[in-house]
Amino acid sequence: MGNEESTMVDPNKRPFTLSARSTDALAQHIKDGKAKKIVVLTGAGISTSAGIPDFRSPETGLYANLERLNLPHPEAVFELSFFRENPLPFYTLAQELYPGKYRPTITHSFINLLHQKGLLLKLFTQNIDCLEREAGVPGDKIIEAHGSFADQACIDCKKAYPKEQMLTHIENKTVPRCIDSSCNGLVKPKIVFFGEQLPREFFDNIDLVQNSDLCIVLGTSLSVHPFASLPQQVDDAVPRLLINMEQVGTLGSRPDDVLILKDCDTGVKELAAALDWTEELEELWAATKKDGQFVPGQVEKVEKSRDELLQDEVEKLTQDIEKTLKLGKDQQKWLDDDISSATHEAKESSPQPRADADSRILAPLKKGSDSGLAHIFPFLSSDKKGDGSNL
Repeated sequence: MGNEESTMVDPNKRPFTLSARSTDALAQHIKDGKAKKIVVLTGAGISTSAGIPDFRSPETGLYANLERLNLPHPEAVFELSFFRENPLPFYTLAQELYPGKYRPTITHSFINLLHQKGLLLKLFTQNIDCLEREAGVPGDKIIEAHGSFADQACIDCKKAYPKEQMLTHIENKTVPRCIDSSCNGLVKPKIVFFGEQLPREFFDNIDLVQNSDLCIVLGTSLSVHPFASLPQQVDDAVPRLLINMEQVGTLGSRPDDVLILKDCDTGVKELAAALDWTEELEELWAATKKDGQFVPGQVEKVEKSRDELLQDEVEKLTQDIEKTLKLGKDQQKWLDDDISSATHEAKESSPQPRADADSRILAPLKKGSDSGLAHIFPFLSSDKKGDGSNL
């Protein structure tokens, strides 16, 4: 526990606690009742498939709205000093992000399933979208390291502000003021802005990480401290599981580290299958639909991305033409030009792609870059990999 090398463990080295470094071995460890105090650490990758809008794309209304507000740099919308001068840009953004617009992912439901089974000791999240709460995880089980939209208060006198009134202001993109007329200070959700301290409860609960018997890390790049140091607080003999598109931090350097290098939804479904929890997980997730109804045996349709649909059409067009034509050089050039034109037109008219999952806010690494915001908002990264790991 503490300082450690990030060098990957020798594959020939046997685990201390698990029977093997595998999903099945970890699942058996849980089935055997050896993991009853599970700590979960999450980043924006768990919310990727929820469909939160893309901040950077010029095609989105969100980007266009903020661009018209002439921000000095993207991070300004989450700087306390700028907020005091001009809070409207934040409330323009907040209308798109306010809880209730997006459905929790199956990963959020997996965390709730851990809670339902009495195995969740604490969830530490960098996200501010409140999707963990909407999935059913109780607030007292969650440490929102960077704050959230769950509560709001005056930035001057700190007096709490009614949620119903905040929702009205969010919907109307108007700026709320303190309910104490003698104060009249600006009100904002309890999101950690640049220049603000992390919530005290984050530091007060680090001992829970140290006392856990399993640590699960989901959808984060572990690039922002102090959150990034949490996995190192886990005891050396305690298994750690990473579900992410790539290896991050020191995960994988210990004998009992298990890595599932896939998107979060796929990874938790694999773990649930190994635990024989698939049916329970699907029922919990189905209950997060707005109508709350579940149809047994119903499978959620996985929508292809715009680029995948476009590529399918291009390939089909090419195959159909090649079946009926022997293409000479001139004909090939014509086909290439025609497909290129069709591709361009399809891109112009096709629906906007879903956001990649890069993240959600705190102290910017470099002014004017997206790195400072990308660790909290997945849609703020300009260098999108689509891997759901940027946090």
